Amino acid sequence: QVRLVESGGGSVQPGGSLRLSCVASGYTAMSLCMGWFRQAPGKEREGVASIDRDGTTSYADSLRGRFTISKDNVKNTLYLQMNSLKPEDTAMYYCAAEVGPLCDVRPGQYNYWGQGTQVTVSS
Repeated sequence: QVRLVESGGGSVQPGGSLRLSCVASGYTAMSLCMGWFRQAPGKEREGVASIDRDGTTSYADSLRGRFTISKDNVKNTLYLQMNSLKPEDTAMYYCAAEVGPLCDVRPGQYNYWGQGTQVTVSS
């Protein structure tokens, strides 16, 4: 079993930045595909970014350039640096992990999920 605990969400003004963290336990992060997803009220969960065991990253096309995913294998922690935040980035952000071979931003392939951390972008 993989346990994931997110932190770092909060309220920020448009144009601001936040860094989300996700600590993994039960598996070492270097053996996992990990990703960030988000879900706004009334909308489907969508992929934000993923990072594979070898460090290969994938991003949702609309977020590439503003968001950066990274992983610290020593700390077993996944990060999401979010810059130039917009009101439409407001959502619950989830960390997810997968032990299987596939690794991209499709939510359906992930078997392990955190509880989420809320990000609100508003003036």
